Amino acid sequence: MNLKCTVRYEGTGFAGWQTQPGERTVQGVLEEGLAVIAQRPVRIHGAGRTDAGVHALAQVFSCQWPRADLEVDRVRRSLSRMLGPAIRVEAIERVDEAFHARKSAVSKRYAYTLHVGREPDPFACRYAWTVPPGVDLEKAAEQLRRIEGTHDFAGFQGSKSSVTDTARTIHSARLLEGGVIGPRDAGGLYRIELHGDGFLYKMARNVVGAVVDIARGRLPASALDERLAAPAPYLGHTAPAHGLTLLEVLYE
Repeated sequence: MNLKCTVRYEGTGFAGWQTQPGERTVQGVLEEGLAVIAQRPVRIHGAGRTDAGVHALAQVFSCQWPRADLEVDRVRRSLSRMLGPAIRVEAIERVDEAFHARKSAVSKRYAYTLHVGREPDPFACRYAWTVPPGVDLEKAAEQLRRIEGTHDFAGFQGSKSSVTDTARTIHSARLLEGGVIGPRDAGGLYRIELHGDGFLYKMARNVVGAVVDIARGRLPASALDERLAAPAPYLGHTAPAHGLTLLEVLYE
């Protein structure tokens, strides 16, 4: 039977989502745990590949359960106990055979957390990128509005990607107060939320890096438009991975 599974994970200590030989990855440990419970191999398909150090509140994967029997809640609890606290299984549900975590997704929401301060906060530093107080947040919010809509984002694609269809639609790009995960008392926390029909390799982090550099005065206000008109790969500053969190994967 086909399953849709939703998991949250703290990305510190993982070499990203995708299975890699000799590396501890989110997909790898999930497949190992499912194989123990099912007593046979289980291959999973994620909605997307998060980089090393990136977090997720609601990553989705699908898989074929290889047994005739299934106690959904028992499998969910067992897998969470096995992989916690870094990974927690939020939900497992039976779905139509046509469902595929990546191919069936219609959009995704990401958030990037910024900490504005002269020094990093010891309890927020694993989940937020600390930038100096001189950053112009109003300018950052204005720049984010420029990427809304459908554009060719080749100029924001990471160098290791072979994707040729680089047009994506950003439904909304906003700067909001407050972080996503971590302590609430750190102060100076803001988040950039991006909702789009898809994201290229490192696109979210590259957009944040460019916007912050403009807001800090390191790049001219025209830099974002110039990158939207440029070919791959992205040649600017990439925001650190630990500030990025996958918030949600949306389906019909």
